[in-house]
Amino acid sequence: MKIFHLPDLGEGLAEAEIREWLIKEGDIVKVDQPMVSVETAKALVEVPAPQAGKIEKLYAKNGEVVQTGAPLVGFEGEEEPVRKDKGTVVGSLEESGTILDSGDMIIGSAKQQSTTIKAMPAVRALAKQLNVDLTAITGTGPQGQITAEDVKKASQKSTHAPMFQKGAGAVESLHGVRRAMSIAMTQSHQEIVPVTVMDDADITNMVKGTDITARVIQAIVIGAEAEPSLNAWYDGKSMERCLLKEVNIGLAVDSDEGLFVPVIKDAANRTPKDLRAAIDSFKQSVKSRSVPPSDFHGATITLSNFGMIAGRYANPIIIPPMVAILGCGKIREAVMARNGKMEIRRVMPLSLTFDHRAVTGGEATRFLATVIKSLEA
Repeated sequence: MKIFHLPDLGEGLAEAEIREWLIKEGDIVKVDQPMVSVETAKALVEVPAPQAGKIEKLYAKNGEVVQTGAPLVGFEGEEEPVRKDKGTVVGSLEESGTILDSGDMIIGSAKQQSTTIKAMPAVRALAKQLNVDLTAITGTGPQGQITAEDVKKASQKSTHAPMFQKGAGAVESLHGVRRAMSIAMTQSHQEIVPVTVMDDADITNMVKGTDITARVIQAIVIGAEAEPSLNAWYDGKSMERCLLKEVNIGLAVDSDEGLFVPVIKDAANRTPKDLRAAIDSFKQSVKSRSVPPSDFHGATITLSNFGMIAGRYANPIIIPPMVAILGCGKIREAVMARNGKMEIRRVMPLSLTFDHRAVTGGEATRFLATVIKSLEA
Protein backbone atom coordinates (compact mmCIF):
# COMPACT_ATOMS: atom_id res chain seq x y z
CA MET A 1 0.00 0.00 0.00
CA LYS A 2 1.31 3.46 -0.92
CA ILE A 3 0.86 5.80 2.03
CA PHE A 4 0.32 9.52 1.51
CA HIS A 5 1.20 11.59 4.58
CA LEU A 6 -0.32 14.93 5.55
CA PRO A 7 1.97 17.48 3.88
CA ASP A 8 3.21 20.77 5.26
CA LEU A 9 0.40 23.09 4.24
CA GLY A 10 2.78 25.98 3.79
CA GLU A 11 1.84 27.72 7.05
CA GLY A 12 4.49 26.35 9.39
CA LEU A 13 1.82 24.46 11.34
CA ALA A 14 2.33 21.06 12.92
CA GLU A 15 -1.22 19.73 12.58
CA ALA A 16 -4.62 20.00 10.95
CA GLU A 17 -8.11 18.83 11.85
CA ILE A 18 -10.15 16.68 9.48
CA ARG A 19 -13.32 18.60 8.68
CA GLU A 20 -14.79 16.45 5.90
CA TRP A 21 -13.66 13.56 3.75
CA LEU A 22 -14.57 14.11 0.11
CA ILE A 23 -13.74 10.50 -0.79
CA LYS A 24 -14.22 7.09 0.81
CA GLU A 25 -12.32 3.81 0.88
CA GLY A 26 -12.70 1.99 -2.44
CA ASP A 27 -13.06 5.18 -4.51
CA ILE A 28 -10.98 5.74 -7.65
CA VAL A 29 -9.44 9.23 -7.67
CA LYS A 30 -7.65 11.35 -10.24
CA VAL A 31 -4.51 13.41 -9.76
CA ASP A 32 -5.25 16.70 -7.94
CA GLN A 33 -8.82 15.63 -7.11
CA PRO A 34 -9.78 17.10 -3.70
CA MET A 35 -9.69 14.30 -1.13
CA VAL A 36 -10.31 15.97 2.20
CA SER A 37 -11.10 19.36 3.72
CA VAL A 38 -8.89 20.14 6.72
CA GLU A 39 -8.90 23.00 9.19
CA THR A 40 -5.66 24.54 10.35
CA ALA A 41 -5.30 27.26 12.90
CA LYS A 42 -5.73 29.79 10.14
CA ALA A 43 -7.76 28.50 7.23
CA LEU A 44 -9.80 25.74 5.65
CA VAL A 45 -7.76 23.86 3.06
CA GLU A 46 -8.59 21.11 0.59
CA VAL A 47 -5.86 18.48 0.18
CA PRO A 48 -5.70 17.09 -3.38
CA ALA A 49 -4.70 13.59 -4.45
CA PRO A 50 -0.99 13.33 -5.24
CA GLN A 51 -1.65 10.50 -7.72
CA ALA A 52 -4.40 8.63 -9.48
CA GLY A 53 -5.51 5.33 -8.04
CA LYS A 54 -7.80 3.41 -5.73
CA ILE A 55 -8.20 4.49 -2.12
CA GLU A 56 -7.43 1.57 0.18
CA LYS A 57 -7.45 3.26 3.58
CA LEU A 58 -8.32 6.55 5.27
CA TYR A 59 -6.20 7.03 8.38
CA ALA A 60 -8.36 9.55 10.25
CA LYS A 61 -12.01 10.29 10.93
CA ASN A 62 -13.89 13.57 10.75
CA GLY A 63 -12.98 15.72 13.74
CA GLU A 64 -9.62 14.05 14.39
CA VAL A 65 -6.40 16.08 14.54
CA VAL A 66 -3.63 14.80 12.29
CA GLN A 67 0.02 15.78 12.72
CA THR A 68 1.97 17.03 9.71
CA GLY A 69 3.82 14.04 8.30
CA ALA A 70 1.39 11.47 9.75
CA PRO A 71 -0.35 8.92 7.47
CA LEU A 72 -3.43 10.38 5.80
CA VAL A 73 -4.46 8.18 2.86
CA GLY A 74 -3.42 4.72 1.69
CA PHE A 75 -3.41 4.02 -2.06
CA GLU A 76 -3.63 0.54 -3.50
CA GLY A 77 -0.25 -0.66 -4.71
CA GLU A 78 3.35 -1.26 -3.55
CA GLU A 79 5.10 1.44 -1.54
CA GLU A 80 8.01 2.97 -3.43
CA PRO A 81 11.40 2.38 -1.77
CA VAL A 82 12.36 6.04 -1.97
CA ARG A 83 9.86 8.70 -0.87
CA LYS A 84 9.47 11.34 -3.52
CA ASP A 85 8.19 14.90 -3.65
CA LYS A 86 4.43 14.75 -3.24
CA GLY A 87 3.82 18.24 -4.70
CA THR A 88 0.39 18.64 -3.15
CA VAL A 89 -1.22 21.61 -1.52
CA VAL A 90 1.09 24.52 -2.26
CA GLY A 91 3.25 23.42 -5.14
CA SER A 92 6.23 21.11 -4.88
CA LEU A 93 6.90 20.29 -1.28
CA GLU A 94 9.39 17.90 0.20
CA GLU A 95 7.29 15.82 2.57
CA SER A 96 8.74 15.13 6.00
CA GLY A 97 7.75 11.52 6.27
CA THR A 98 10.93 9.87 7.55
CA ILE A 99 10.26 7.35 10.30
CA LEU A 100 12.77 7.57 13.11
CA ASP A 101 13.73 4.18 14.51
CA SER A 102 15.43 4.56 17.87
CA GLY A 103 16.38 0.89 17.79
CA ASP A 104 19.38 1.84 15.69
CA MET A 105 21.47 4.45 17.50
CA ILE A 106 25.02 5.08 16.32
CA ILE A 107 27.55 6.09 18.98
CA GLY A 108 30.98 6.56 17.46
CA SER A 109 31.49 3.56 15.19
CA ALA A 110 29.58 1.15 17.41
CA LYS A 111 25.91 0.37 16.85
CA GLN A 112 23.89 -0.12 20.00
CA GLN A 113 20.58 -1.94 20.16
CA SER A 114 17.75 -0.49 22.24
CA THR A 115 13.96 -0.72 22.38
CA THR A 116 12.65 -0.10 18.88
CA ILE A 117 10.48 2.99 18.53
CA LYS A 118 9.20 3.79 15.07
CA ALA A 119 7.67 7.25 14.93
CA MET A 120 7.91 10.33 12.76
CA PRO A 121 9.23 13.64 14.16
CA ALA A 122 5.74 15.17 14.37
CA VAL A 123 4.48 12.20 16.40
CA ARG A 124 7.49 12.39 18.73
CA ALA A 125 6.80 16.09 19.25
CA LEU A 126 3.18 15.31 20.11
CA ALA A 127 4.28 12.63 22.59
CA LYS A 128 6.61 15.11 24.27
CA GLN A 129 3.82 17.69 24.45
CA LEU A 130 1.40 15.19 26.03
CA ASN A 131 4.09 13.70 28.26
CA VAL A 132 3.63 10.22 26.77
CA ASP A 133 6.35 7.55 26.92
CA LEU A 134 6.74 6.16 23.39
CA THR A 135 8.47 3.03 24.65
CA ALA A 136 5.21 1.97 26.33
CA ILE A 137 3.16 2.19 23.11
CA THR A 138 2.58 -0.52 20.53
CA GLY A 139 2.27 1.15 17.15
CA THR A 140 -0.76 0.42 15.01
CA GLY A 141 0.64 1.97 11.85
CA PRO A 142 2.45 0.28 8.96
CA GLN A 143 5.32 -1.96 10.15
CA GLY A 144 4.60 -1.08 13.76
CA GLN A 145 4.87 2.65 13.28
CA ILE A 146 3.46 4.73 16.17
CA THR A 147 0.78 7.12 14.94
CA ALA A 148 -0.55 10.35 16.41
CA GLU A 149 -3.75 8.52 17.32
CA ASP A 150 -1.73 5.95 19.29
CA VAL A 151 -0.13 8.75 21.28
CA LYS A 152 -3.45 10.47 21.99
CA LYS A 153 -5.05 7.22 23.16
CA ALA A 154 -2.09 6.57 25.46
CA SER A 155 -2.40 10.08 26.85
CA GLN A 156 -6.08 9.55 27.63
CA LYS A 157 -5.39 6.24 29.37
CA SER A 158 -2.70 7.83 31.55
CA THR A 159 -5.11 10.35 33.00
CA HIS A 160 -5.53 9.30 36.63
CA ALA A 161 -8.65 11.29 37.47
CA PRO A 162 -11.19 13.31 35.50
CA MET A 163 -10.48 17.04 35.41
CA PHE A 164 -14.16 17.97 35.51
CA GLN A 165 -16.86 16.70 37.81
CA LYS A 166 -19.58 14.60 36.20
CA GLY A 167 -22.58 16.71 35.27
CA ALA A 168 -20.66 20.00 35.50
CA GLY A 169 -21.40 20.76 31.86
CA ALA A 170 -20.53 19.83 28.31
CA VAL A 171 -16.82 19.06 27.82
CA GLU A 172 -15.32 19.77 24.42
CA SER A 173 -11.84 19.49 22.95
CA LEU A 174 -10.22 22.60 21.55
CA HIS A 175 -9.97 22.58 17.77
CA GLY A 176 -8.69 24.81 15.01
CA VAL A 177 -8.06 28.40 16.01
CA ARG A 178 -8.73 27.88 19.72
CA ARG A 179 -6.34 24.94 19.85
CA ALA A 180 -3.66 26.98 18.09
CA MET A 181 -4.23 29.86 20.52
CA SER A 182 -3.80 27.52 23.48
CA ILE A 183 -0.51 26.20 22.11
CA ALA A 184 0.75 29.71 21.29
CA MET A 185 -0.11 31.03 24.74
CA THR A 186 1.68 28.10 26.39
CA GLN A 187 4.75 28.75 24.25
CA SER A 188 4.68 32.43 25.16
CA HIS A 189 4.38 31.65 28.88
CA GLN A 190 7.28 29.20 28.75
CA GLU A 191 9.67 31.29 26.66
CA ILE A 192 9.09 35.00 27.20
CA VAL A 193 9.94 37.26 30.14
CA PRO A 194 7.08 39.78 29.86
CA VAL A 195 6.82 43.18 31.49
CA THR A 196 3.83 45.51 31.00
CA VAL A 197 3.86 49.29 31.29
CA MET A 198 0.66 51.36 31.18
CA ASP A 199 -0.18 54.99 30.51
CA ASP A 200 -2.89 57.22 29.06
CA ALA A 201 -3.00 59.27 25.88
CA ASP A 202 -5.06 62.47 25.99
CA ILE A 203 -6.80 62.44 22.60
CA THR A 204 -9.19 65.32 23.30
CA ASN A 205 -7.73 67.31 20.41
CA MET A 206 -8.01 64.47 17.91
CA VAL A 207 -10.19 65.53 15.01
CA LYS A 208 -13.73 64.19 15.22
CA GLY A 209 -14.25 61.30 12.83
CA THR A 210 -10.60 60.21 12.91
CA ASP A 211 -10.10 56.49 12.27
CA ILE A 212 -8.78 55.55 15.71
CA THR A 213 -7.29 52.18 14.77
CA ALA A 214 -5.51 53.59 11.73
CA ARG A 215 -4.24 56.45 13.86
CA VAL A 216 -2.84 54.06 16.47
CA ILE A 217 -1.11 52.03 13.74
CA GLN A 218 0.55 55.20 12.47
CA ALA A 219 1.64 56.03 16.02
CA ILE A 220 3.18 52.55 16.39
CA VAL A 221 5.18 53.13 13.20
CA ILE A 222 6.51 56.41 14.61
CA GLY A 223 7.32 54.69 17.90
CA ALA A 224 9.22 51.94 16.08
CA GLU A 225 11.25 54.54 14.20
CA ALA A 226 12.22 56.14 17.51
CA GLU A 227 12.92 52.82 19.28
CA PRO A 228 13.73 50.04 16.74
CA SER A 229 14.22 47.51 19.57
CA LEU A 230 10.44 47.15 19.85
CA ASN A 231 10.07 46.25 16.16
CA ALA A 232 12.22 43.14 16.32
CA TRP A 233 12.42 39.35 16.55
CA TYR A 234 14.32 37.52 19.24
CA ASP A 235 15.71 33.98 19.34
CA GLY A 236 16.06 32.95 22.96
CA LYS A 237 18.05 29.81 22.17
CA SER A 238 20.80 31.55 20.22
CA MET A 239 20.32 34.82 22.14
CA GLU A 240 20.18 36.76 18.90
CA ARG A 241 17.82 39.54 17.90
CA CYS A 242 16.95 40.98 14.52
CA LEU A 243 15.96 44.65 14.30
CA LEU A 244 13.52 44.85 11.43
CA LYS A 245 13.32 47.69 8.95
CA GLU A 246 9.74 47.11 7.80
CA VAL A 247 6.93 47.54 10.31
CA ASN A 248 4.44 44.71 9.85
CA ILE A 249 1.63 44.99 12.38
CA GLY A 250 -0.23 41.90 13.53
CA LEU A 251 -3.82 42.99 14.16
CA ALA A 252 -5.72 40.90 16.70
CA VAL A 253 -9.20 40.18 15.28
CA ASP A 254 -11.83 38.59 17.51
CA SER A 255 -14.27 36.04 16.09
CA ASP A 256 -16.62 33.28 17.22
CA GLU A 257 -14.04 30.73 16.08
CA GLY A 258 -11.27 32.30 18.18
CA LEU A 259 -8.57 34.93 17.84
CA PHE A 260 -6.97 35.60 14.46
CA VAL A 261 -3.91 37.81 13.91
CA PRO A 262 -3.57 38.78 10.23
CA VAL A 263 -0.68 41.07 9.35
CA ILE A 264 -0.76 44.56 7.86
CA LYS A 265 2.46 44.61 5.82
CA ASP A 266 4.67 47.68 5.49
CA ALA A 267 2.40 49.89 7.60
CA ALA A 268 4.80 52.84 7.31
CA ASN A 269 3.95 53.29 3.64
CA ARG A 270 0.17 53.09 3.98
CA THR A 271 -2.29 55.96 4.18
CA PRO A 272 -5.13 55.95 6.72
CA LYS A 273 -7.45 55.02 3.87
CA ASP A 274 -5.24 52.06 2.91
CA LEU A 275 -5.07 50.92 6.53
CA ARG A 276 -8.85 51.06 6.93
CA ALA A 277 -9.33 49.08 3.72
CA ALA A 278 -6.92 46.41 5.02
CA ILE A 279 -8.63 46.29 8.43
CA ASP A 280 -12.11 45.91 6.91
CA SER A 281 -10.86 43.29 4.48
CA PHE A 282 -9.33 41.26 7.31
CA LYS A 283 -12.55 41.40 9.31
CA GLN A 284 -14.54 40.04 6.38
CA SER A 285 -12.03 37.34 5.45
CA VAL A 286 -11.70 36.23 9.08
CA LYS A 287 -15.48 35.91 9.28
CA SER A 288 -15.51 33.73 6.16
CA ARG A 289 -12.28 31.89 7.06
CA SER A 290 -10.77 32.91 3.74
CA VAL A 291 -7.65 34.79 4.86
CA PRO A 292 -4.70 33.69 2.68
CA PRO A 293 -2.03 31.88 4.76
CA SER A 294 0.55 34.47 3.67
CA ASP A 295 -1.42 37.17 5.51
CA PHE A 296 -0.65 35.51 8.85
CA HIS A 297 3.12 35.60 8.47
CA GLY A 298 5.76 38.23 9.05
CA ALA A 299 4.34 40.27 11.95
CA THR A 300 7.00 42.37 13.69
CA ILE A 301 4.81 43.92 16.42
CA THR A 302 1.17 43.36 17.45
CA LEU A 303 -1.79 45.65 18.13
CA SER A 304 -4.70 44.50 20.29
CA ASN A 305 -7.59 46.96 20.27
CA PHE A 306 -9.49 45.17 23.06
CA GLY A 307 -11.07 48.43 24.20
CA MET A 308 -13.54 48.15 21.33
CA ILE A 309 -15.30 45.64 23.59
CA ALA A 310 -14.38 46.54 27.19
CA GLY A 311 -11.46 47.00 29.53
CA ARG A 312 -9.06 49.81 30.33
CA TYR A 313 -5.72 48.10 30.89
CA ALA A 314 -4.33 44.61 30.32
CA ASN A 315 -1.13 42.62 30.09
CA PRO A 316 -1.28 41.55 26.41
CA ILE A 317 0.56 38.35 25.49
CA ILE A 318 3.52 38.43 23.11
CA ILE A 319 3.80 35.75 20.43
CA PRO A 320 7.45 34.83 19.76
CA PRO A 321 9.63 35.69 17.97
CA MET A 322 8.13 39.19 18.37
CA VAL A 323 9.16 41.23 21.40
CA ALA A 324 6.25 43.66 21.88
CA ILE A 325 2.48 44.10 21.74
CA LEU A 326 0.47 47.28 22.32
CA GLY A 327 -3.01 47.05 23.79
CA CYS A 328 -5.56 49.86 23.49
CA GLY A 329 -8.25 50.04 26.16
CA LYS A 330 -11.68 51.60 26.06
CA ILE A 331 -11.65 55.35 25.39
CA ARG A 332 -13.33 57.28 28.18
CA GLU A 333 -13.92 60.77 29.54
CA ALA A 334 -11.89 61.57 32.65
CA VAL A 335 -11.45 64.56 34.92
CA MET A 336 -7.82 65.68 34.62
CA ALA A 337 -5.73 68.53 35.96
CA ARG A 338 -4.65 70.81 33.12
CA ASN A 339 -2.87 74.12 33.57
CA GLY A 340 -3.98 74.23 37.19
CA LYS A 341 -7.62 73.59 36.36
CA MET A 342 -9.84 70.52 36.34
CA GLU A 343 -11.08 69.60 32.89
CA ILE A 344 -12.99 66.74 31.32
CA ARG A 345 -10.66 65.13 28.78
CA ARG A 346 -10.94 62.23 26.33
CA VAL A 347 -8.50 59.52 27.35
CA MET A 348 -7.19 56.37 25.62
CA PRO A 349 -5.55 53.86 28.02
CA LEU A 350 -2.52 52.04 26.61
CA SER A 351 -0.80 48.84 27.78
CA LEU A 352 2.58 47.87 26.32
CA THR A 353 3.99 44.40 27.02
CA PHE A 354 7.61 43.81 26.04
CA ASP A 355 10.04 40.90 26.28
CA HIS A 356 12.59 42.01 28.85
CA ARG A 357 15.15 39.54 27.46
CA ALA A 358 15.52 41.67 24.35
CA VAL A 359 14.12 45.10 25.31
CA THR A 360 15.18 47.37 28.16
CA GLY A 361 12.73 49.29 30.30
CA GLY A 362 14.10 52.54 28.90
CA GLU A 363 13.53 51.44 25.32
CA ALA A 364 9.99 50.31 26.09
CA THR A 365 8.96 53.48 27.92
CA ARG A 366 10.52 55.72 25.27
CA PHE A 367 8.55 53.81 22.64
CA LEU A 368 5.34 54.25 24.62
CA ALA A 369 6.06 57.94 25.20
CA THR A 370 6.56 58.43 21.45
CA VAL A 371 3.27 56.66 20.69
CA ILE A 372 1.45 58.87 23.21
CA LYS A 373 3.04 62.04 21.83
CA SER A 374 1.98 61.07 18.30
CA LEU A 375 -1.63 60.39 19.38
CA GLU A 376 -1.84 63.65 21.30
CA ALA A 377 -0.41 65.79 18.47
